[in-house]
Amino acid sequence: MVILTTIYVVAAVLLLFGAAIFVHEWGHFYVARKCGMKVEEFAIGFGKILWKREKDGILYTIRMIPAGGFVKLPQMLTSEAIEGGNETEKTEPLPDISPWAKIAVAVAGPIMNVVFAFVLAGIIYFVGLPESITPPIVGALDKESEESSLGVREGDIIIKIDGEEIPSWEEINKLTMLSLTNRFAVTFQRQSDSGMEEYTATLTAKPVSEEMPLKLLQLPSKYRPIAGKVMENGAAEAAGLKAKDEIISLGGVPVGGPGQLISALQENGTNRTEIVVLREGGEMTFPITPKDVEGVIMIGVQFAPAPQTYIVRNPGPTPIENVSGVATLMWRTINALFHPKETGVGVKDLSGPVGILAMLGAWVKTDYRLALNFLVLLNVNLAILNMLPIPVLDGGHTVMGFIEGIFRRKIPVKILEWTTTCFAVALISLMLYITFHDVFERSDLFIDMFKNESEIKGPADPGE
Repeated sequence: MVILTTIYVVAAVLLLFGAAIFVHEWGHFYVARKCGMKVEEFAIGFGKILWKREKDGILYTIRMIPAGGFVKLPQMLTSEAIEGGNETEKTEPLPDISPWAKIAVAVAGPIMNVVFAFVLAGIIYFVGLPESITPPIVGALDKESEESSLGVREGDIIIKIDGEEIPSWEEINKLTMLSLTNRFAVTFQRQSDSGMEEYTATLTAKPVSEEMPLKLLQLPSKYRPIAGKVMENGAAEAAGLKAKDEIISLGGVPVGGPGQLISALQENGTNRTEIVVLREGGEMTFPITPKDVEGVIMIGVQFAPAPQTYIVRNPGPTPIENVSGVATLMWRTINALFHPKETGVGVKDLSGPVGILAMLGAWVKTDYRLALNFLVLLNVNLAILNMLPIPVLDGGHTVMGFIEGIFRRKIPVKILEWTTTCFAVALISLMLYITFHDVFERSDLFIDMFKNESEIKGPADPGE
């Protein structure tokens, strides 16, 4: 069963990711043919050719690295900088094309991604979209904390931040990390004798650590901590803890959340104590001796994401609502990148092909509708990023086309070659840098996402 699931996930990921690349390149291909351009190759992926077929003078290929694709158009100087075009092979003189044809070909790819995003969003509207109903409930707070002094209590439910409705912890983290401010008006809901009441407190988000400057609200989640990765040579490994163990208590004190466990560890220090976990439906007790690591008491466990519960919203969000929401998120992300001091967001926090494939795999494993919704995000991102005014990207070709059209003279080929090559090298270096962080610094996160257990419930009542 595990092997079949893995085959299904891998096949679905390659198919969905390949579809996003295909529609983009097909847009370039179709318009180039309509404009009478010579097309040498239509490729999905980069690197070594795995499959090829030639038809009507065009070479169709699938290549080893599924990180993109290209349409080889010698009249536009497109893929030569990346794939290494050879001038000596060009024995056939090609007619010049108008700058407006270049612009049409350049924008066709991103336009097709937007069209594909709307098609996917239309499918999601009819089949429904699972939405998280795991509420952001506050766990045990340190009584000396600023949040506690402002009246926040365990069990409070976060419903709004700066007036924006918040359905889950994921949305809370996304909003605070991408915001240019670290002060937020957080609205809570609390059960009282007279019923549910609301109150608002202004809270401060702080960086996770010096190594991870992304800022989050200092509010623990109310769910029992679940062991994700058990670190080698740590106290947890020595005690016998395993991944997916749900920690119930430490030293006889019940644990209601990760924050409460951390506080209990600091109070206990390095004294030998007992930890109780829930494993495969049964409670197990282990003696454990926490370690002092640079003044912080640790047991050597990384917490796994909390199990999520989803209910299907049917019909799903309208295509315009879905795509516009994705575009807004993309804008917030780009804006955060340009303000690293305020947000803590840097290039290393982005995901490259490895990270994208891992996240897509996690959604495929959870529910196909969530995977389709992620593909909406991916297509809008591809469209926006490709239209950045950078040589090699479609936006760069568009700008160069406008320059040629306005001044009615061609940009010298040598300048095009040098700028295209330099930016190609810079882009490839950036992708390698991002991929390095995906593989060596965030691999555990992606593995946890893939292993995260989620429950999808039936359609929500339309009247709810």
